[in-house]
Amino acid sequence: MVARLRCAMVCSSNQNRSMEAHALLKRHGFDVSSYGTGAHVKLPGPSLREPNVYDFGTPYKYMHEDLRRKDVDLYKRNGILPMLKRNLGVKNAPQRWQDNAADGFFDVVMTFEEKVFDIVIEDLNNREQRLTRSILVINLEVKDNHEEAAAGAKLALDLCQEIDAAGCWEDEIDDIVSKFERQHKQKVLYTIAFY
Repeated sequence: MVARLRCAMVCSSNQNRSMEAHALLKRHGFDVSSYGTGAHVKLPGPSLREPNVYDFGTPYKYMHEDLRRKDVDLYKRNGILPMLKRNLGVKNAPQRWQDNAADGFFDVVMTFEEKVFDIVIEDLNNREQRLTRSILVINLEVKDNHEEAAAGAKLALDLCQEIDAAGCWEDEIDDIVSKFERQHKQKVLYTIAFY
């Protein structure tokens, strides 16, 4: 079954949670994109004070090769090289929400931390509303580590499938979210905005 919803997965700047969800939703037939909202893509480095920083648009292949050159053992051990390999199988390079999301429209935008939810809402509110289409913006709070990103991607898939199955999600969203929160014991923040 091919999903009807067009979805965007958005996280801050490290491309873990949004790309994990992007990859999973794509495998399940969703038309999905993924974005970050930070100024740069930041990946863990040898210490907290030494992150690896790349511009949005830098190919994942370049990042992967760069980190392999720097310290292959460290970046394998901390999961960054496998994450970049997964990302490379999904798309060429990371994109920034504020710069690229206007390229199309989405039915659902899912964020994975409240500050990113706020950034997306602010961005949507500041845009010219050309289409007058409703867009559902949802936040699932997901910790930024590989295990939680995988669990969060499954939750994102489940919620998107429920929304996709609804006859009219605008009329059913309160019930869908209530059922999801009871079933998964997780609070969901959501709002409807417009393009």
